[in-house]
Amino acid sequence: MTTLQTVFAKAKADNRAALVGYLPAGFPSKGGDVAAAAALVEAGCDVIEIGLPYSDPLMDGPTIQDAVHRSLTNGTRIADVMRTVEGVAATGAATLVMTYWNPIDKYGADRFARDLANAGGVGTITPDLTPEESEPWREASAAAGIDTVFLVAPSSTEPRIKAVVDCCTGFVYAASLMGVTGARETVNVAAEGLVKRTKAHTDLPVCVGLGVGTGAQAAEVAAYADGVIVGSAFIRRILDAPDEAAGRESIGVLARDMAKGVRR
Repeated sequence: MTTLQTVFAKAKADNRAALVGYLPAGFPSKGGDVAAAAALVEAGCDVIEIGLPYSDPLMDGPTIQDAVHRSLTNGTRIADVMRTVEGVAATGAATLVMTYWNPIDKYGADRFARDLANAGGVGTITPDLTPEESEPWREASAAAGIDTVFLVAPSSTEPRIKAVVDCCTGFVYAASLMGVTGARETVNVAAEGLVKRTKAHTDLPVCVGLGVGTGAQAAEVAAYADGVIVGSAFIRRILDAPDEAAGRESIGVLARDMAKGVRR
């Protein structure tokens, strides 16, 4: 199993940022999700985030919402998410699950952490779980040997940043803007300052997500962050493709451009 620590150490040795790709489980179809993620890995993604489809996505913009809706319509459940993780982890990429807290809570924290670890997953990103309420999940994750990733935002105060990074193990997710996910014309200028402020409180890698959609933007973010997270741009290409094979080809082209970007 490839760990996050191994990924970021290798990227640092190569003098580049890591490339992190996001896709929901069950999208574009059951089975098609693993194939799509594998295309991203083949094209240069170091880490894959598998989204757990949820009916009340607080942070997701319209593109990811469309993909999640398709996944839920396909009947995707937590067992399917674990199977997706297992398939993606087999590619050699470090594989995380990004999920809101409610599905974990309903499934059972200890059980979720254990099942994720058994599937080859290396950790979770939980965007709506606050530091004050995270201790049970952090304990369950530590017992299962998986990492915990939490979010900081441009509005985060210094005490808040410290509270968040103290709960992180794999890396820190720096949201580049206040808002929902989605590729944009430019990456928010606040992102660089947020990364700098976050690094003052931790030695963990800091990865930037929200708004990255081109190789040039990936290069821009890679100049100051340890990782570049891309989701909506990949999903939009799959949604716009005439079939799954064309979608895989399209995201492979974009991922290769992104992979070149983080190496500039």
